[in-house]
Amino acid sequence: MTDPILVAIAWPYANSEIHVGNVTGSHLPGDIFARYQRLRRRDVVMVSGSDSHGTPITISADASNATPMEVYQRYHQTFLDLFMSLGISYDLFTSTHTANHFNVSQKIFLALLDNGYLYKESQLQWYSTAQSRFLPDRYVEGTCYICGFTNARSDQCDRCGNLLEPAKLIDPRSRIDGSTPELRETEHYYLDLGKLQPEITAFLKDKADYWRQNVLRQSLGQIETEGLRGRPITRDLDWGIPVPLEAEKGKCLYVWFEAVIGYLSATIEWASITDQPEAWHKWWHDQASKVVYFIGKDNIPFHAIIWPGQLIGLGTRFDELMDSSIKAPLVLPYDVPANEFMNLESQKISGSRNWAVWAGDFLTRYDADPLRYYLTVNMPETRDTDWDWEDFYHRNNDELVATWGNLANRVLSFTSKHWDGLVPDPGELTDLDKDLIATVEQGFETVASEIEAVHLRAALAEGMRLAGEVNKYLDTTAPWIAIKSDRAAAARAVYTALRAIDSIKILLSPFLPFTSQRLHGFMGYKTSLFGSQFITQEQDNLGIHAVLRYNPEQAAGRWEPSQLSPGTRLEKPEPLFRKLDPVIIEEERARLGKPKP
Repeated sequence: MTDPILVAIAWPYANSEIHVGNVTGSHLPGDIFARYQRLRRRDVVMVSGSDSHGTPITISADASNATPMEVYQRYHQTFLDLFMSLGISYDLFTSTHTANHFNVSQKIFLALLDNGYLYKESQLQWYSTAQSRFLPDRYVEGTCYICGFTNARSDQCDRCGNLLEPAKLIDPRSRIDGSTPELRETEHYYLDLGKLQPEITAFLKDKADYWRQNVLRQSLGQIETEGLRGRPITRDLDWGIPVPLEAEKGKCLYVWFEAVIGYLSATIEWASITDQPEAWHKWWHDQASKVVYFIGKDNIPFHAIIWPGQLIGLGTRFDELMDSSIKAPLVLPYDVPANEFMNLESQKISGSRNWAVWAGDFLTRYDADPLRYYLTVNMPETRDTDWDWEDFYHRNNDELVATWGNLANRVLSFTSKHWDGLVPDPGELTDLDKDLIATVEQGFETVASEIEAVHLRAALAEGMRLAGEVNKYLDTTAPWIAIKSDRAAAARAVYTALRAIDSIKILLSPFLPFTSQRLHGFMGYKTSLFGSQFITQEQDNLGIHAVLRYNPEQAAGRWEPSQLSPGTRLEKPEPLFRKLDPVIIEEERARLGKPKP
């Protein structure tokens, strides 16, 4: 059995629909990585869920005269439906509003408190005199005192990415009514990051050989230039996880502190609902386990500094509080391959202006795999990228349809016509045939090495390059001409092409799972490459919550070259992809910025 792998994907706030930037930022790269690991038969689990307690939810609730629970449940269900349609194959997509997550988060708090990594301190916090209450940080916006961005949140600036001290915000204003809040003193618990700094620094320096430079710049660079200071982990709120101390009624755990705990609590929940309650130890206590966090660059400080600090500070005290059978340090992040941002038609995506391509809306007009393809070839791995509708149109027609879809369809159709749908016997293969097969089979190493390094754009490009090599081979051998005078030569070329297509189908399947499964069926297989997804209802003392789950039992796909046998019966093929009309370019651009229907 291979080392355990946990694919941990950023938790979306349950207050807005998911747009293409969110998908390519974390959900899709994590899914591609997990699907590849499953094909390798590795011990992989992929988890995430809806972030239910952030102030974005309470802001949305205030704006719509709804309760935070109603807002969270509404958007949570849209996430489940979207991920089913898009093929984001979570072993468990849950939420932070579960009894299990409450329990794990409160135990983390108590363990850090017991170990001396929490302290209480009075601080100045923004207070609304109009509403007679303290304002959570996202309720207050103003000008960033570091970069001058005028719409910075009081806890973090989206432009420069720095965590901010709320009291230093310039020209603060309430998001509720635009009024100017005042600073008042309140007392909170702090995570002592200064005390944890030496160990966090050592942890980051150990990753310098393979972590992305943008992650190291934002984390190790910040520590070396500014150092770490304590950050508050509680807030005066009534929606969230209560601080588990009798003297702290009316205070909840700050969302940035408890949301990252979701990776751990979701693994524990997954183990419980799959009737293997001790299984979570494999990913969180086995030091050979690799936990890979797929996030956007705005989340780097939380995953590369704060969450490792929380884990380091626990020691074995968390296990003791959980009555765990294993008492050992929890596993620190193996990699945090954070993506940059995706823009839209050269402008920053903005939900409030409806300047976005909403993933659910996209799927009402187009198929899932073209979206997955475009978001991968355009994935912002090292720099910001741009969604461009004209580029999407050309990528679909010139690459998916022309290079890959037409290749598979014309070879299978030709086989159906001239060999009654049976894979022909090739006889003795020539050097040209052997070279193509060897080139494609080498792809299992080259594509794998790119996926292992989370270079997903390069991995997909290599798979498509191999499809181009098969097209070149067919241009040379021209079986559609040879069939008229040399049936044996045509049979040899068709067999070789079919075997190559069968292999490339596997190489592309983590990226294009739906069409790869269809092609798998056309190739005569009766099995499923991957498992199945389903939505189910779980109940605890907080109520009923829906979750997305993955069932791997029927998965038969293997990361290995084709061994297609002569005589295999193929199914009648159909086109894998739809050719798009150029009119969609202006139609889609015309939708941008207009109010939602």
